[in-house]
Amino acid sequence: MLTAIIVVLQILASIALIFLILMHSGKGGGLSDMFGGSVGSAAAGSTVVEKNLDRITVVVAVIFAFTNIILLLRLQ
Repeated sequence: MLTAIIVVLQILASIALIFLILMHSGKGGGLSDMFGGSVGSAAAGSTVVEKNLDRITVVVAVIFAFTNIILLLRLQ
């Protein structure tokens, strides 16, 4: 039962990571430009929205890493 919960959590984290990484604006912009996140290239990455997106991405990546480690230990 616990393994199934961890697997579901890992799947949700992986989908969230894909979405969050696509939301980041790169050199030429990204999907974040479609949702009103377009900022001039001089100010890119310095907005509050971009900083919060970075923080959320790091938290979800840590959750994904921990679920990987937990599943590795449980399935050995």
